[in-house]
Amino acid sequence: MNNLVVLGETLGIQDVVNVARENFKVTLAESARAKIAASRAWVENIVARGERMTYGINTGFGIFANVHVSAAQARDLMRKLITSHAVGVGEPLPEEVVRATMLIRANTLAQGFSGVRVEIVETLIEMLNRGVHPIIPAKGSVGASGDLAPLSHLALVLSTDENDLERESGEAMYLGERVSGKIAMQRAAIPRLILEAKEGLALNNGTAVSTAIIALAAHDAQNLIEHSALAVALTLEAMRGASHAFDARIHDASRHHGQKEIAARVRELTRGSHLVDKAQRVQDAYSIRCAPQVVGAARDALEYAIARLQEEINAATDNPLIFVEGENGIALSGGNFHGETVAMASALLAIAVAEIGSISERRTFRMLDGKLNDGLPMMLIERGGINSGLMMAQVTAAALVSENKTLAHPDVLDSIPTSANQEDHVPMAANAARHLREIVWNTTHILAIELVTAAQAIDLRLRNEGKGDDMLGEGTRQVFRRLRQDVPYLDTDRVLRHDLEMAAHLIQTCVIFDATH
Repeated sequence: MNNLVVLGETLGIQDVVNVARENFKVTLAESARAKIAASRAWVENIVARGERMTYGINTGFGIFANVHVSAAQARDLMRKLITSHAVGVGEPLPEEVVRATMLIRANTLAQGFSGVRVEIVETLIEMLNRGVHPIIPAKGSVGASGDLAPLSHLALVLSTDENDLERESGEAMYLGERVSGKIAMQRAAIPRLILEAKEGLALNNGTAVSTAIIALAAHDAQNLIEHSALAVALTLEAMRGASHAFDARIHDASRHHGQKEIAARVRELTRGSHLVDKAQRVQDAYSIRCAPQVVGAARDALEYAIARLQEEINAATDNPLIFVEGENGIALSGGNFHGETVAMASALLAIAVAEIGSISERRTFRMLDGKLNDGLPMMLIERGGINSGLMMAQVTAAALVSENKTLAHPDVLDSIPTSANQEDHVPMAANAARHLREIVWNTTHILAIELVTAAQAIDLRLRNEGKGDDMLGEGTRQVFRRLRQDVPYLDTDRVLRHDLEMAAHLIQTCVIFDATH
């Protein structure tokens, strides 16, 4: 079945995207069930014997790790853990992020190191498959011990206690309606679970929220890199730029893989062009000439970040972890919940994507300046003065670039100790993830502005010379034609917001990219 994602094997970023955005169904690998059952049996044995202090199983949490909790108190302990930690604030996370979070959390538990019952994993899967999406406030996590607050809001919906109070069941979206978690689960015919020893901690102790946001952003960043190459090629045509800056020999000499790939893509897109090199400039400004070096570096950064995210998606990230060897086992307390890896990956991606936007805005600026754009009218509009043309589009791009500079500050450097200094170094991974998501959105619109600007410049260039779009390269011609289907030539001032939003939509849905393949 092609639209089925299996947990407990190796989950990829594309799997996360498919479940989060395309509503692929989810199932649990049979091989995972035995591992889950073995670790759960070990936990139940420890609870039954009660003979040693084991963190998270018969103790309190954080600063209360040395406080013993009896077997009779295990259920109460787990429920109080979830209710006390559900302290998130702010707007709810988008549905796609919630779905990605549930998938990653279920996959973490399916690794068999968390000591939960298989019913916990199956309930998360059923919630995904039947469309129960917990309301998770976006703010309140420092990324260690994982995303405690947001994951607790998820666990509120999944779990209950003997009192089964609706007001303590959280909230969820179900069939387009926001209701209590209790009502959502009842309508979806999914039983809520009373959490046993260790299970509450296994649910809220990990990086699933941060990883989910960053994984979706990384997927979108890959799309932006592809569209950045399209924008560079279209701008090169509009500016009648020098093609030798993209010569393979230059980029082979650099030895940077991403740089070579971007230069090759621009060469492919502009193959057969009658506009490129026509200005006979010795060299172009850096924003054009050095585009492969900048966008290529972003591509290399993305590859590194994706590798780390791939590891995190398939990692066991709660604490303690249960290692069962034959009839023996041990619970080891460590720190896999610490979101440093994803926070660093997010910081790197934030810088990379912000740089794509920054250099794009500079190309837009050059095309609009009559002193820099090789003979085109100021602001790329006829009858300038009565018309303002694309003047304000560049202003919007500049505003977004400036915001990206602030958002790209590495959150991972801003540790604030919590939990009475037990958690004395935290990575702020969730903040980093949210900021990265905003940078991706901003940069999508910055690139959209460049594409609209380049298309306008090309139209003016072709009209001035009485030529058709067959003057363009093999790939750029397709980009230009596809843009013009939804974003018409600007002959006089109109509301440009619709054009820019349409161009951004074409980027987000890969329509322009697909036109070149």
